[in-house]
Amino acid sequence: MTRSDFLATVHYNEAGLVPAIVQDATTHQVLMMAWMNAESLALTLELGETVFWSRSRQEFWHKGATSGNTQRVTALSVDCDGDTLLIAVDAAGPACHTGAVSCFYRSIQEAG
Repeated sequence: MTRSDFLATVHYNEAGLVPAIVQDATTHQVLMMAWMNAESLALTLELGETVFWSRSRQEFWHKGATSGNTQRVTALSVDCDGDTLLIAVDAAGPACHTGAVSCFYRSIQEAG
């Protein structure tokens, strides 16, 4: 699929955002979820590293710009509905601001 065809399939919500699931390209572990708008998606494609839209700060967030924990994009997919992105990355460090490799480090464990 060409870049322009790919971008045409992405459907943004009413706020102009699309959820982006970030996955380790080697282990396939889900690292994080963040939001992208059309411009942050274009920047991600241009830079080859993840750039998100921070809803709380209302600004672009180049992952690892201050921490050094960058995410080099190896693959980018859109789901069948066009409303969720899946980004495979080579991560230069932990994805979570807590220092955990993945933001999904807490899980429920039922007895029996």
